[in-house]
Amino acid sequence: MSDAAQIYPLGLQVAGRLVVVVGGGPVAARRVRSLVDAGARVRVVAPHAVLGEQQIPVASETPEFETGPAGEPQPGTIEWVRREYRTGDLDGAWLAHTATGSAATDRQVADDAERARIFCVTAGDASVGSAWVPAVARTTLTDDAEVTVAVTAGRDPRRARAIRDAVAGRLASGTLPLRRHRPRAGAEQGRVWLVGGGPGHTGLITARGRAVLAQADVVVVDRLGPRALLEELAPEVEVIDVGKTSGNHPVPQHEINALLVQHALAGRDVVRLKGGDPYVFGRGGEELAACRDAGVEVEVVPGVTSAVSVPAAVGIPVTHRGVARGFSVLTGHDGAANVPGGPDHTLVLLMGVTHLAGTAAALVTDDRPADTPAAVVEDGYGKRQRVTVGTLRTIAAKAAAAGVKPPAIIVVGDVVRLSPAWPT
Repeated sequence: MSDAAQIYPLGLQVAGRLVVVVGGGPVAARRVRSLVDAGARVRVVAPHAVLGEQQIPVASETPEFETGPAGEPQPGTIEWVRREYRTGDLDGAWLAHTATGSAATDRQVADDAERARIFCVTAGDASVGSAWVPAVARTTLTDDAEVTVAVTAGRDPRRARAIRDAVAGRLASGTLPLRRHRPRAGAEQGRVWLVGGGPGHTGLITARGRAVLAQADVVVVDRLGPRALLEELAPEVEVIDVGKTSGNHPVPQHEINALLVQHALAGRDVVRLKGGDPYVFGRGGEELAACRDAGVEVEVVPGVTSAVSVPAAVGIPVTHRGVARGFSVLTGHDGAANVPGGPDHTLVLLMGVTHLAGTAAALVTDDRPADTPAAVVEDGYGKRQRVTVGTLRTIAAKAAAAGVKPPAIIVVGDVVRLSPAWPT
């Protein structure tokens, strides 16, 4: 039978129980820190220790174990016995850990532990001990549950740490199946996350957004969200499409608000997956208010707004030293003519293709002449991504001739000249 087959992986509840750590070097100090965090009563036996460097509170010190401490160490603290290890120091312990740097001392601790039927970890030579400390990664999920991953790798700690770090990265990114499978207890409510999915590319959603999406029971999705991520969801996740197109809003906003509240009150975790950022013309504020009014816990997960990222996709920065010192974002059907600034102040218009001709004409002012550069960027980061450039005088005609269709973003200002699509 292989060494790996002889290991029985097990989590230990050490809170309130005595653990004896023999040795006071950096390895022992790291183990003490972990044990204190787990609530153990820790006794350190060592003539010298670097415990202070680990910022571990020392409850009591005694030069001789036989004299006895003033009292047993309390959970989450340590007692330091400042001398070399002696047989009998393990009395009353549930677990022992030795990391003295002396093979003979570690062997003595392990032998004493074996006779006392106490599991023992030996840091110097793992084969001497009866227990092993794995590489551990912990991730707190959206329902405050904690996923703990422990990795052992054939007594190769560096390999174990590398595997642990890789798994921890995938846990944080939401690419592992993190959904809760046991139903919530009793009348416990679910939660709502308003997630900005970015401009549509699956790589441009935030790590937090992807992580909560991986834990959702219900996903209420917009047309411009990163819909390809829906293919990664488990079959039992309910996906509700509330996507809107120009002039067609099949699910009114008040019904979307009601859906979020309804499912959360039923004990489900709900992700409202939106394009861009929830607060940039995404009506996220209304959804947040609806959830709060219903007593539902809600979190906003910001996203990369398309107002900045989509122009960047075609080489147009919304600001650029010596070209544009600021920018404004507005919808194409709002009062564009009232926006101050000339060509050195970038205008980004969302949802403006339908009224492009009227908007372009209205934007022409004494400060913003008709030859101000303009661009229309279609389907940013999508399969149809395309940029059409012109000026305020010509852009509407050029867009019509090119058959420009939503979704598209309009950029007005001298920064358009920086795009590779602008004729040199």
